[in-house]
Amino acid sequence: MKIAVKNLENKAAGEITLDDAIFAVEVRNDILHRMVNYQLNKRRAGTHKVKGRSEVSGRSQKPWRQKGTGRARAGDLKRPQDRGGGIVFGPVVRSHATDLPKKVRRLALKMALSSKASNGKLIILDEAKAKDHKTKPVAEALGKFGFESALIVGGKDIDVNFARATANLPRIDVLPSEGANVYDILRRDTLVLTKEAVNDLTEKLKG
Repeated sequence: MKIAVKNLENKAAGEITLDDAIFAVEVRNDILHRMVNYQLNKRRAGTHKVKGRSEVSGRSQKPWRQKGTGRARAGDLKRPQDRGGGIVFGPVVRSHATDLPKKVRRLALKMALSSKASNGKLIILDEAKAKDHKTKPVAEALGKFGFESALIVGGKDIDVNFARATANLPRIDVLPSEGANVYDILRRDTLVLTKEAVNDLTEKLKG
Protein backbone atom coordinates (compact mmCIF):
# COMPACT_ATOMS: atom_id res chain seq x y z
CA MET A 1 0.00 0.00 0.00
CA LYS A 2 1.42 3.36 -1.04
CA ILE A 3 0.45 6.58 0.70
CA ALA A 4 1.54 10.18 0.25
CA VAL A 5 3.93 11.77 2.70
CA LYS A 6 3.25 15.33 3.85
CA ASN A 7 5.37 17.88 5.62
CA LEU A 8 4.14 19.95 8.55
CA GLU A 9 2.78 22.55 6.10
CA ASN A 10 0.56 19.89 4.45
CA LYS A 11 2.64 19.91 1.28
CA ALA A 12 3.72 16.83 -0.65
CA ALA A 13 7.02 15.32 0.48
CA GLY A 14 7.07 12.07 -1.50
CA GLU A 15 5.36 8.79 -0.73
CA ILE A 16 5.92 5.71 1.38
CA THR A 17 4.99 2.04 1.04
CA LEU A 18 3.15 0.59 4.02
CA ASP A 19 3.35 -3.09 4.86
CA ASP A 20 -0.03 -4.68 4.11
CA ALA A 21 0.54 -7.22 6.89
CA ILE A 22 0.37 -4.34 9.37
CA PHE A 23 -1.69 -1.58 7.76
CA ALA A 24 -4.18 -3.66 5.75
CA VAL A 25 -5.34 -6.27 8.25
CA GLU A 26 -9.01 -7.25 8.46
CA VAL A 27 -10.45 -5.33 11.41
CA ARG A 28 -12.39 -7.21 14.07
CA ASN A 29 -14.23 -5.09 16.62
CA ASP A 30 -14.24 -7.88 19.19
CA ILE A 31 -10.42 -7.99 19.24
CA LEU A 32 -10.22 -4.20 19.58
CA HIS A 33 -12.81 -4.30 22.36
CA ARG A 34 -10.83 -6.92 24.29
CA MET A 35 -7.65 -4.87 23.92
CA VAL A 36 -9.25 -1.63 25.10
CA ASN A 37 -10.69 -3.43 28.13
CA TYR A 38 -7.25 -4.93 28.80
CA GLN A 39 -5.63 -1.49 28.79
CA LEU A 40 -8.29 0.21 30.89
CA ASN A 41 -8.35 -2.62 33.43
CA LYS A 42 -4.58 -2.52 33.76
CA ARG A 43 -4.49 1.20 34.52
CA ARG A 44 -7.02 0.97 37.37
CA ALA A 45 -5.36 1.60 40.74
CA GLY A 46 -7.45 -0.84 42.75
CA THR A 47 -6.67 1.05 45.97
CA HIS A 48 -10.30 1.32 47.14
CA LYS A 49 -10.77 -0.16 50.59
CA VAL A 50 -13.37 -0.35 53.35
CA LYS A 51 -13.13 -1.91 56.79
CA GLY A 52 -14.68 -5.25 57.49
CA ARG A 53 -16.11 -6.48 60.79
CA SER A 54 -12.71 -7.57 62.06
CA GLU A 55 -11.10 -4.20 61.25
CA VAL A 56 -13.41 -1.55 62.71
CA SER A 57 -12.54 -0.18 66.12
CA GLY A 58 -14.56 -1.37 69.07
CA ARG A 59 -14.66 -3.94 71.84
CA SER A 60 -15.34 -7.60 71.27
CA GLN A 61 -17.26 -7.79 74.55
CA LYS A 62 -20.84 -9.03 74.40
CA PRO A 63 -22.98 -5.86 74.76
CA TRP A 64 -25.90 -7.47 76.60
CA ARG A 65 -26.94 -10.88 77.82
CA GLN A 66 -28.20 -13.40 75.36
CA LYS A 67 -31.79 -13.72 76.62
CA GLY A 68 -34.32 -11.75 78.55
CA THR A 69 -33.69 -8.17 77.29
CA GLY A 70 -36.19 -8.24 74.43
CA ARG A 71 -33.44 -7.29 72.02
CA ALA A 72 -31.86 -9.39 69.29
CA ARG A 73 -28.87 -11.37 70.40
CA ALA A 74 -25.47 -9.79 69.70
CA GLY A 75 -21.87 -10.91 70.13
CA ASP A 76 -20.38 -7.41 69.71
CA LEU A 77 -21.32 -4.05 68.24
CA LYS A 78 -19.16 -4.31 65.14
CA ARG A 79 -21.79 -6.11 63.15
CA PRO A 80 -22.78 -4.72 59.71
CA GLN A 81 -26.25 -3.77 60.97
CA ASP A 82 -24.79 -1.65 63.78
CA ARG A 83 -23.91 1.98 63.35
CA GLY A 84 -20.15 2.14 62.76
CA GLY A 85 -20.02 -1.57 62.09
CA GLY A 86 -18.02 -3.33 59.41
CA ILE A 87 -18.99 -3.52 55.74
CA VAL A 88 -19.99 -6.85 54.23
CA PHE A 89 -18.31 -7.83 50.96
CA GLY A 90 -16.89 -4.33 50.51
CA PRO A 91 -14.08 -3.45 48.05
CA VAL A 92 -10.56 -4.41 49.02
CA VAL A 93 -7.16 -3.55 47.59
CA ARG A 94 -6.64 -5.70 44.51
CA SER A 95 -5.43 -5.70 40.94
CA HIS A 96 -8.04 -5.23 38.22
CA ALA A 97 -5.64 -6.37 35.47
CA THR A 98 -6.89 -9.05 33.10
CA ASP A 99 -4.89 -11.43 30.92
CA LEU A 100 -4.63 -11.13 27.16
CA PRO A 101 -2.18 -13.16 25.06
CA LYS A 102 0.70 -11.24 23.52
CA LYS A 103 -0.29 -12.40 20.03
CA VAL A 104 -3.76 -10.91 20.49
CA ARG A 105 -2.29 -7.63 21.71
CA ARG A 106 -0.02 -7.41 18.67
CA LEU A 107 -2.93 -8.25 16.38
CA ALA A 108 -5.09 -5.57 18.01
CA LEU A 109 -2.45 -2.90 17.35
CA LYS A 110 -2.26 -3.97 13.71
CA MET A 111 -6.04 -3.74 13.48
CA ALA A 112 -6.09 -0.28 15.04
CA LEU A 113 -3.54 0.93 12.48
CA SER A 114 -5.44 -0.78 9.67
CA SER A 115 -8.75 0.75 10.70
CA LYS A 116 -7.34 4.25 10.39
CA ALA A 117 -5.73 3.46 7.04
CA SER A 118 -8.91 1.92 5.60
CA ASN A 119 -11.06 4.84 6.75
CA GLY A 120 -8.74 7.47 5.28
CA LYS A 121 -7.81 8.72 8.73
CA LEU A 122 -4.08 8.04 8.43
CA ILE A 123 -1.60 10.84 7.66
CA ILE A 124 2.13 10.31 7.18
CA LEU A 125 4.51 13.17 8.04
CA ASP A 126 8.12 13.37 6.97
CA GLU A 127 8.98 14.57 10.49
CA ALA A 128 7.37 16.19 13.53
CA LYS A 129 9.71 18.99 14.52
CA ALA A 130 9.19 22.62 15.44
CA LYS A 131 11.61 25.55 15.27
CA ASP A 132 10.61 26.74 18.73
CA HIS A 133 8.20 25.92 21.53
CA LYS A 134 5.52 28.43 20.50
CA THR A 135 2.05 26.93 20.17
CA LYS A 136 0.58 29.33 17.59
CA PRO A 137 2.70 28.41 14.53
CA VAL A 138 2.31 24.67 15.16
CA ALA A 139 -1.45 25.07 15.67
CA GLU A 140 -1.70 26.95 12.37
CA ALA A 141 0.32 24.28 10.59
CA LEU A 142 -1.80 21.43 11.97
CA GLY A 143 -4.95 23.39 11.15
CA LYS A 144 -4.12 23.04 7.45
CA PHE A 145 -4.78 19.29 7.71
CA GLY A 146 -8.36 19.92 8.76
CA PHE A 147 -8.56 17.56 11.73
CA GLU A 148 -9.76 18.54 15.19
CA SER A 149 -8.78 15.38 17.04
CA ALA A 150 -5.55 13.51 16.35
CA LEU A 151 -2.86 11.29 17.80
CA ILE A 152 0.61 12.17 16.51
CA VAL A 153 3.16 9.37 16.83
CA GLY A 154 6.80 10.34 16.36
CA GLY A 155 9.98 8.29 16.46
CA LYS A 156 11.73 6.86 19.47
CA ASP A 157 12.34 10.40 20.75
CA ILE A 158 9.88 13.28 20.43
CA ASP A 159 11.24 16.68 19.44
CA VAL A 160 11.20 18.80 22.61
CA ASN A 161 9.96 21.95 20.89
CA PHE A 162 7.18 20.06 19.10
CA ALA A 163 6.07 18.40 22.33
CA ARG A 164 5.92 21.73 24.15
CA ALA A 165 4.17 23.47 21.26
CA THR A 166 1.39 20.86 21.14
CA ALA A 167 0.98 20.44 24.89
CA ASN A 168 -1.76 23.09 25.08
CA LEU A 169 -3.67 22.00 21.98
CA PRO A 170 -7.00 20.34 22.88
CA ARG A 171 -7.66 16.85 21.50
CA ILE A 172 -4.11 16.58 20.15
CA ASP A 173 -1.92 13.88 21.71
CA VAL A 174 1.75 13.24 20.98
CA LEU A 175 3.45 9.91 21.72
CA PRO A 176 6.76 8.26 20.84
CA SER A 177 6.60 5.14 18.69
CA GLU A 178 7.21 2.94 21.73
CA GLY A 179 4.08 4.38 23.35
CA ALA A 180 1.70 3.77 20.44
CA ASN A 181 -1.27 1.80 21.74
CA VAL A 182 -4.75 0.73 20.66
CA TYR A 183 -6.72 2.87 23.12
CA ASP A 184 -5.04 6.16 22.23
CA ILE A 185 -5.24 5.41 18.50
CA LEU A 186 -8.98 4.71 18.66
CA ARG A 187 -9.91 7.58 20.98
CA ARG A 188 -8.72 10.18 18.45
CA ASP A 189 -10.28 10.68 15.04
CA THR A 190 -7.06 10.91 13.00
CA LEU A 191 -3.77 9.06 13.31
CA VAL A 192 -0.62 10.94 12.26
CA LEU A 193 2.59 8.93 11.92
CA THR A 194 6.04 10.17 11.04
CA LYS A 195 8.15 8.13 8.64
CA GLU A 196 10.33 7.14 11.57
CA ALA A 197 7.24 5.96 13.47
CA VAL A 198 6.16 3.85 10.48
CA ASN A 199 9.57 2.19 10.39
CA ASP A 200 9.55 1.60 14.16
CA LEU A 201 6.05 0.11 14.19
CA THR A 202 6.77 -2.04 11.16
CA GLU A 203 9.91 -3.38 12.81
CA LYS A 204 8.01 -4.03 16.04
CA LEU A 205 5.00 -5.77 14.49
CA LYS A 206 6.43 -7.64 11.55
CA GLY A 207 6.50 -11.41 11.64
